[in-house]
Amino acid sequence: MTIAKTMGAILLAGMAGWLAGLCAQTRAQTALPLDINSESRNRLPPPKREDFKDADLKLFDEIMSHQQGGLAPRAKQRPLLRMYSPGLAKGLEEVHAYLRNETRLGDRVTTIAVLTTSRELGNQYEWTQWEEHARIPTDARHLEPRVIDAIKNCGPVAGLDEKDAAVIEFGRELFGARRVSSETFARVLGLFGPHDLVDLEEVMGMYAATAAELVAFDQQLNEGQKGLLPAGVGSCTGVR
Repeated sequence: MTIAKTMGAILLAGMAGWLAGLCAQTRAQTALPLDINSESRNRLPPPKREDFKDADLKLFDEIMSHQQGGLAPRAKQRPLLRMYSPGLAKGLEEVHAYLRNETRLGDRVTTIAVLTTSRELGNQYEWTQWEEHARIPTDARHLEPRVIDAIKNCGPVAGLDEKDAAVIEFGRELFGARRVSSETFARVLGLFGPHDLVDLEEVMGMYAATAAELVAFDQQLNEGQKGLLPAGVGSCTGVR
């Protein structure tokens, strides 16, 4: 009986030590860098209404109260970094609304464009948000897994829809090779026409600018969220 009790105590102590180690490891994995604000999860705290006055305050209230398509207020949709400059935020809000919802590209092309941009730039935050939506069958941004995986894993575009493949190749050259070939340009121009091609490039440019912002202020993933883009990935073209 004494031996059994002793063995039980040893096992319990070992289990307690293992659990303590696991908890410490989990805390280490989820701990934010020292310069990251716990509320915003980036290097700046969320802007406060009392920080603004006059015209900036009016713009701040207008943007923060704006809702679109039944979604949550802007404060709960994406990082608030640009709200530190309400005039900038207002202008970009209008551009974003047009490029995200009002072009003739549609949700599918827009989603492929954003995923390709964030994949070529290796932006974990942007990629993860959009892949999560693209994997949900009922979401307007839903894509077939083979399309997502082709973008994510630098897979060949042969066999994909012609427009899907053209957008991916265009984005890979634009951000990866940093040069769009005459052949690729002619292909996307023929498929989309001048108007929609300009919108397509601007969608990619807008999300590239957002990616730069997220890097500069070291935006962390949402609490409990797992990054879906492998760490340290480079451009699919091999050009850095």
